[in-house]
Amino acid sequence: MRVIAGSARSLKLKTPDGLDTRPTTDRIKETLFNIIGPTVYDSIFLDLFSGSGGIGIEALSRGAKEAVFVENDPKAMQCIKDNLRFTRLEPKAVTMTTDVMNALYRLEGEKIFDIIFMDPPYNRELERKVLEYLSGSDLVYDDTTIIVEASKETDFSYAEELGFSVIREKIYKTNKHVFIGRAGVEEIC
Repeated sequence: MRVIAGSARSLKLKTPDGLDTRPTTDRIKETLFNIIGPTVYDSIFLDLFSGSGGIGIEALSRGAKEAVFVENDPKAMQCIKDNLRFTRLEPKAVTMTTDVMNALYRLEGEKIFDIIFMDPPYNRELERKVLEYLSGSDLVYDDTTIIVEASKETDFSYAEELGFSVIREKIYKTNKHVFIGRAGVEEIC
């Protein structure tokens, strides 16, 4: 796994040992950033269920103003911190070793995010819990883009009930990226 573009281009990132995390492949990461590319520069980025931090680090490398990394596993968080140090992006990063719901609660009133990316464990409906929280949260505004990496089977038909719209889906072999915004937002990038 490496940083695709920007200030840390081509630097290899560490990944946590074991099977508890699924690092996003370089090809999928490149496709994702081709879609959201213009909106990343100068953004405030939230990387939930961060794993190795590869997505948030890519955002910082491409000019995000700040990225907040939320990861519950201390070993994975150490990997994120090592990667941030190695890429020299540490000064623009905030790390939180806690569960996602606690982090969201703690961030309330402190930050407003332009882009929220989450890659929760598949098929456990954790993305739904996060979206339910965000539906009434000041962490998002009308132009916030929420991106969920999920299994191909994950259903997002409930998004409208929460005041969100699925703006776009990008489907890969085994998973997909779902782009979500406040209801009424019509396109991404």
